[in-house]
Amino acid sequence: MSTSTQPTIATSNPAAPRPLDGITVVSLEHAIAAPFCTRQLADMGARVIKVERPGVGDFARGYDERVKGMASHFVWTNRSKESLTLDLKRPEAADILGELLGQADVLVQNLAPGAAARLGLSFEALHEKHPSLIVCDISGYGEGGSYQDKKAYDLLIQSESGFLSVTGTPDSRAKAGCSISDIAAGMYAYSSILSALLLRGRTGQGSRIDVSMLESMVEWMGFPMYYAFDGAPPPQRAGAAHATIYPYGPFPVGDGSEVMLGLQNEREWAAFCNIVLKQADVAADGRFSNNTQRVANKEALRVLIVTTFASLSRAQVIERLEAANIANASVNTMQDVWNHPQLAERQRWTTVDSAVGLLPALIPPATSSAFEARMDKIPALGENSASILAGLGYSQDEIQGLAQQGVI
Repeated sequence: MSTSTQPTIATSNPAAPRPLDGITVVSLEHAIAAPFCTRQLADMGARVIKVERPGVGDFARGYDERVKGMASHFVWTNRSKESLTLDLKRPEAADILGELLGQADVLVQNLAPGAAARLGLSFEALHEKHPSLIVCDISGYGEGGSYQDKKAYDLLIQSESGFLSVTGTPDSRAKAGCSISDIAAGMYAYSSILSALLLRGRTGQGSRIDVSMLESMVEWMGFPMYYAFDGAPPPQRAGAAHATIYPYGPFPVGDGSEVMLGLQNEREWAAFCNIVLKQADVAADGRFSNNTQRVANKEALRVLIVTTFASLSRAQVIERLEAANIANASVNTMQDVWNHPQLAERQRWTTVDSAVGLLPALIPPATSSAFEARMDKIPALGENSASILAGLGYSQDEIQGLAQQGVI
């Protein structure tokens, strides 16, 4: 048995087949939810053809210019795809899209409510022509109901789902710092497409997947909803601290940084007092005798903890917490995460190509010993239009003519 403290890193064969090799996905996508879904599919080997408006493209391309002139959201969600520009209002473009769908396994779309149906891309219309095609529709509120046509963006769904009601401080609500409503819907779409592919393997038939951002977020809100069951008070907003356990949250230390720590039981509380605070008598203080009492008297306990930590650096506090076997974490900045030693030691970073050169990219979190995730180029707008059309049998003259007419 090895006594090395270095982590064991899973290895795989770069030439090994990926789970979705041979699967073609056509996506009418913009912003985050659908692109995040299809990027997962591309990671697993699927060919993803991203259909974009000529001259404009996915509007997320213009959100910012933080990554060497490219938008941060777009870089994150669009590697390993092919970009095809099509003006879907033109009959020639509809013909091209129809040819693509005839060869595709999956259509993903998160157009404005009703837009796909108006383009003849409802599941009912497509199923007649392409019975094995899987259609995944991602929207804010789902099909049917009075909210069906209501506009939905990530922050709006964070609000509508009740997430904002339990997030923030007692004085002020706060949104999540990343697009969690989009991420939730994108991941449910991804996993549902995988399930639909498995089902098609048994039945030979495609199916429709209807993913609602609202329902995705309400599922994630299960704990606070049940906590407030039958009219009970909901969890209080507690900033970065736990709403119902104390001490569990961030605490300042003497070097100006912060440490996050979390206690789960009375054994840990005794160890915390003895080893971390070095005040064993505090464990017997009636104000802090159990979690209920510690929550009720958390302001007094916080003063005691902060006073102790004020003479210590973050490294010293974490050393004491580790010695007491108390769960802890650094309160990291984005730069800290880029430089995180665990990610480096586990070799979790690679690079992907783009129009602005090589960019760092995190290897997908679920590592398989059987294959390597696909990590290919982030496409420029329309970069693959000519090659995709050539693959459909269009001549160079025909492709040039479509470009001149603004079809692609």
